[in-house]
Amino acid sequence: MDTSESTDSSSPARDGGTPGQAGQARRGWRRWAMDTRPLRIPAYRRLWSSTIVTAVGSQLTAVAVPKQIYDITGSSAWVGYASLAGLVPMVVFALWGGAVADTVDRRKLLLVTNCGIAVTSLLFWAQALTGLDSVVVLMVLLAAQQAFFGLNSPARNASIARLVPEEELPAANALSSTVMQTGLVAGPLLAGALIPVIGLPELYLIDAVALCATVWAVWRLPALPPLSAPAERRAGVREIAAGFRYISGHKVLLLSFLADIIAMVFGMPRALFPQLAAETYAPYGEGLALGLLFAAIPLGAVAGGLFSGTFSRARRHGWMVIGAVTAWGLAVAGVGVSRNLWVAVVFLAVAGVADMVSMVFRGAILLSAATDEMRGRMQGVFTVVVAGGPRLADVLHGTAGSLFGPRAAVAGGGLLVVVLMLALAAAVPALRRYRI
Repeated sequence: MDTSESTDSSSPARDGGTPGQAGQARRGWRRWAMDTRPLRIPAYRRLWSSTIVTAVGSQLTAVAVPKQIYDITGSSAWVGYASLAGLVPMVVFALWGGAVADTVDRRKLLLVTNCGIAVTSLLFWAQALTGLDSVVVLMVLLAAQQAFFGLNSPARNASIARLVPEEELPAANALSSTVMQTGLVAGPLLAGALIPVIGLPELYLIDAVALCATVWAVWRLPALPPLSAPAERRAGVREIAAGFRYISGHKVLLLSFLADIIAMVFGMPRALFPQLAAETYAPYGEGLALGLLFAAIPLGAVAGGLFSGTFSRARRHGWMVIGAVTAWGLAVAGVGVSRNLWVAVVFLAVAGVADMVSMVFRGAILLSAATDEMRGRMQGVFTVVVAGGPRLADVLHGTAGSLFGPRAAVAGGGLLVVVLMLALAAAVPALRRYRI
């Protein structure tokens, strides 16, 4: 039994009922509210608390960089080139960073990479403050920052399994994912409000200062050295290849990656949001429609995280992934067939909830099904899949929208997700059977 529950049930009731009734009410709340058990662990609480600050701060820079590039060039094409300049090093260093995370003390790696990200934020601030107005400098700094992020992310995610018990991994993933999704909503809104008031340089500086809190929190983590023998500590091409061989030899890991690829590549319709806002939902106001379409998925994910107690204790992780990806596909298909903006927003919010469930259990599978000496590399591949899938979807949906129209492309992509996911689950039973 959860010791906190037994304590609650024996404490005086605060609403005038009997102690037993109060404890039972709190147990009922825990059945559907966010599962916060991992926060009782000081080390995980420090790691999670640092994420709260940086989730918003990183989005300030994510908004400021394209804004500054557009101000300098007046060209959206250059904004796109900058995105590519950040994607390539992130992918390369995420794969390498996963191998590094399996060979060194992950706490030390987090310290180095968080300091690196903070330094790049300070350099962003310096170039904006001095009015350098150089796109090349911005792209170089963005590439460096994303390289540090690629090194940081696998180590951060792989560390969770060393800090919390296996049965609490879904809850820990829900806590972390909810914070990140909240940052995706609050960060851009805050940036949009602050840029006219304080300007771009100060926006970069806020991010840099926020990263200091992350460095302090990581400093207080326990040492997280590799569990393998020193002779095995290498991080080269051979070790990266060994990670891919490990994935191919463990079906449940491979299937968790494939499930995410199916959902994101075929079912992420964000490239069509501008066209839907301009055509299908134009009577509601193009600006309002565009903002709601982009905000609905992360808002739904945040809501799913806040009520993650309804699913985070599930033990059939494989079925949870299958159900979540299927629900995502159905919700996206619903967007495609809807001509009413508010109905479409509801469907997108439902898709966000499904995405949160999928993230929670795919993350738990990667942490529980892989051995510690492979977790860094698994998280490196996970980072690449999460970053690359939506970008491939942008190309696929943009092309399909031009050929068949946006609504048909969105609906068809959602239905394709359902068909592919159910076919994969039927053909390979490893994911259906996986549980803790």
